[in-house]
Amino acid sequence: MRRLFPVTDETAAPEPGGASGGGAGREWSLDELAAAYAYPEPGPGGPAPWLRANMVSTLDGAAQHDGRSQPISSATDMRIFGTLRALADVVVVGAETVRKEGYRPARAREDFAAMREAAGQPPAPAIAVVTAGLDLDFSLPLFTSPLVPTLILTGASADPDRVAAAERAGARVVTAGDGIGVDPARAVRALADLGHTRLLTEGGPRLLGQIVAAGVLDELCLTVAPMLTAGQAQRIAGGPAVTVPHRFGLVSMLEEDGFLFTRYGRPRTAY
Repeated sequence: MRRLFPVTDETAAPEPGGASGGGAGREWSLDELAAAYAYPEPGPGGPAPWLRANMVSTLDGAAQHDGRSQPISSATDMRIFGTLRALADVVVVGAETVRKEGYRPARAREDFAAMREAAGQPPAPAIAVVTAGLDLDFSLPLFTSPLVPTLILTGASADPDRVAAAERAGARVVTAGDGIGVDPARAVRALADLGHTRLLTEGGPRLLGQIVAAGVLDELCLTVAPMLTAGQAQRIAGGPAVTVPHRFGLVSMLEEDGFLFTRYGRPRTAY
């Protein structure tokens, strides 16, 4: 892996025959990845919620192939995926993605145990499922055997029977909307009230579209896969368009085997 941006003395393009400078010719350690993707340090007022998204897209804009993101991912993308989870307090995901991707509880990673303990975090992040109808299989391990109880983010008008079923399965139901659906801004505040300020969303596209429209996304970690799929696959964010495009600034870019691992953040934010 090599760093393309920001440019430093260690940044180097591969030389003919595969030799390269800096960290280009080797696999980065998990500690290096954790440092590269660290959340911003708390300000004078203490920790504030920071919501980042982690998504993958092909060159022609597909966020999935055959309904799943795995076919357009890579081994390094999955290492970064695991690192981002290890840094987070909570992983926010849409119910449709839970059903399609077969989500399981986040697991404890020995490599990150000391780091999480020093940060005052439990061994693994909680999973927070955003759902209006609570149309979920509560017999799955995500609800029955997580290291940290799974959260359900839903609206105040959610079906009481489904709410009761979720609670019987061991999930914690959090109200984050006045009607049936979830207000993304209110969800961020509700999670922060529970002590979760390092927030990570893995989509899906519909949820990310709602987050973008609500203006509460602080950072996008986007893997650009060197693939073309054509077809009708969804983009990384779906739903109604925003009135004015939200401008983000490039924070960093890494490269390996043609995959680009980018970070974009709000321009007003200092890293």
